[in-house]
Amino acid sequence: MMKNIAVYAGTFDPITYGHVDLLERASRIFDRVIVAVAVNKNKKPLFSVEERVTLASKVLANLKNVEAQSFDCLLLDFAKQHNANIILRGLRAVADFDYEFQLASMNRYMNQNIETMFMMPAEKYMYIASSLVREIAALGGDVSGFVPPVVAEALRGKV
Repeated sequence: MMKNIAVYAGTFDPITYGHVDLLERASRIFDRVIVAVAVNKNKKPLFSVEERVTLASKVLANLKNVEAQSFDCLLLDFAKQHNANIILRGLRAVADFDYEFQLASMNRYMNQNIETMFMMPAEKYMYIASSLVREIAALGGDVSGFVPPVVAEALRGKV
């Protein structure tokens, strides 16, 4: 029987309750979920890729079929290396859809054996964006409603 292995990629700078919500639900659907933490040289992340993998691993430790790994290659290549047959993408709002649809179409063209599936976080997390969390933290605001305690602590240590 084929196992369904999903790759959920992003910068996770930092991982938020929206990500966690999506991953908790995905862990019940897929046999294995890999949180693929992008190195992404085009962005200037607050946390190093190692710190982001560590934070994700700590936050998701209770999900036994979920693991975090970094990657610095084409997502389809990473998925293929890990025998993944699904790319999981989160959609927060209609604004995300155009870009995500284009990305899914390109990925399908490049590898028809890997499906893209979309999930939405619970409504109470729809508005959370890592970039806004970083900005709030940088300005001394309380981010405890947006990120797990270990992440809030790490943000306080960075800003």
